[in-house]
Amino acid sequence: MNNITADHLARQACVYVRQSTPGQVQNNLESQRRQYALVDRARSLGWQDIDVIDDDLGVSGSGTHRPGFERLLRALCDGQVGAVFSIEASRLARNGRDWHTLLEFCSVVGALLIDAEAVYDPRLTNDRLLLGMKGTISEMEVASFRERAHAALLQKAQRGTLVRRVPIGYIKGSDDRIEKDPDARIRSTIDLIFRKFAELGSVRQVHFWFDQQQIQLPVARGAEELREIVWQPARYHAVLSVLKNPVYAGAYAYGRSKTIVRLEDGQKRVRRQPQRRREDWAVLSMDHHQGYLDWEVYQNNQTMI
Repeated sequence: MNNITADHLARQACVYVRQSTPGQVQNNLESQRRQYALVDRARSLGWQDIDVIDDDLGVSGSGTHRPGFERLLRALCDGQVGAVFSIEASRLARNGRDWHTLLEFCSVVGALLIDAEAVYDPRLTNDRLLLGMKGTISEMEVASFRERAHAALLQKAQRGTLVRRVPIGYIKGSDDRIEKDPDARIRSTIDLIFRKFAELGSVRQVHFWFDQQQIQLPVARGAEELREIVWQPARYHAVLSVLKNPVYAGAYAYGRSKTIVRLEDGQKRVRRQPQRRREDWAVLSMDHHQGYLDWEVYQNNQTMI
């Protein structure tokens, strides 16, 4: 507590609040309460001017644009901030670059970093060492958690039981099994797409035919558990999606796309890119469920497309 001076108290205290996903914001309310409770801690330490920065609730801390964190850095640069309050390093940053940028800014302007247990002054060698270790440990914990989660998902996918969202024409049955939709209109429409493609040999011609005949296609809206089927005029990409999806051939596929990470304008951008070669898919399980066409027909269709 001796690190806190009258100069620190004369400036503003910033309480930074963040949770990584919208689901955490809705369901993990205890974490929010703990973070907002830092306002009381700031008052107990003597601050009167307290700014709560919660613009980044529901925003990942890894390579994502975070307006709240950027506002915090601007306030530090302007010399307005005497202390930054946060529950832990992972709330402020999920990578070493952001964490050490924050430490450097605090060190230059003489601002403190304060969590629920301790007060740190980044200008002091021992405190800087502890803060650096906290950031490294936080980053390693996130990386380890991500690796374990990915391994668990891959293991479940290899069993063919990782079913997040089923395409139109299917529903989730018992034990998350993929089953054909009991709605006869939906099934017949999916069958019609494949029949017309076999007849016309072109995705665009199939789309034109559906449009000319004014035949609507089913579209799923909402979360998987509460999804609602609406009927809309046929769109080219909807027809193409059905024709290219191996699920309709009775196959279970996982890893049909890969994550590409690039630096653009100084920011990390994460994009998903389809993997066109089936040899590159992580999992491909044949005869997984009842299909709308044979696998051989599906392969021939992909060649034609």
